[in-house]
Amino acid sequence: METLVQIEKVRKVYKRDEFEVPVLNGITLDVPGGDFLALMGPSGSGKTTLLNLIAGIDRPTSGRIIVEGKEISRFSETALASWRARHVGFIFQLYNLIPVLNAFENVELPLLLTKLSKKQRREHVNTALNIVGLGDRMFHYPRQLSGGQEQRVAIARAIVTDPMLLVADEPTGDLDARNAEEILNLLQRLNDEFDKTIVMVTHDPKAALHARHTLHLEKGLLVEMAAEGMETISARAEA
Repeated sequence: METLVQIEKVRKVYKRDEFEVPVLNGITLDVPGGDFLALMGPSGSGKTTLLNLIAGIDRPTSGRIIVEGKEISRFSETALASWRARHVGFIFQLYNLIPVLNAFENVELPLLLTKLSKKQRREHVNTALNIVGLGDRMFHYPRQLSGGQEQRVAIARAIVTDPMLLVADEPTGDLDARNAEEILNLLQRLNDEFDKTIVMVTHDPKAALHARHTLHLEKGLLVEMAAEGMETISARAEA
């Protein structure tokens, strides 16, 4: 598989008053197109920061982030926002659905920024909702859906623009075990059948088993974990 995301010697430091707080310490990582990567690590290890950098939500203090041959870390804010809207789908722990909009309207939101006609938008939304198994719930409001169904709507919203990259931050963190398993199976299907590249942050080893690869962050450094999740097998970062 060709590399989709290249992260080269990326450091991220946050400033709090006169203090500097290092979060990522020289991360180097390649994510192939079509991969399903799980990022794990303790609280404060930098996994969500790394996810945000890959998605173009944040910028590195130093180093380069290249996606599909484009160095997004050098984009202007306007160019970066436009790039995110076209190429990245976001899945969050708490769904972020708008309560006064039904499922169809929530999924349609990203398409309102495109030049698609109303008919084309409707076709895209119908396709996305059918993929996640909610074609018969498109006119239900979030309050009328279960937590698992709400997350499915959120996933439909993430894929409705047909992005090349899906980023998921603890996508099962607010769900019970049964709904969590269904969501993870859906993400696995998006990866297997639709060839979506997925980068997922999770604290749950069972969730990570659905990914093709698991990387572990520890104090801003990145290591690859063995399949059983216990043994560090290779460092993938520079101090």
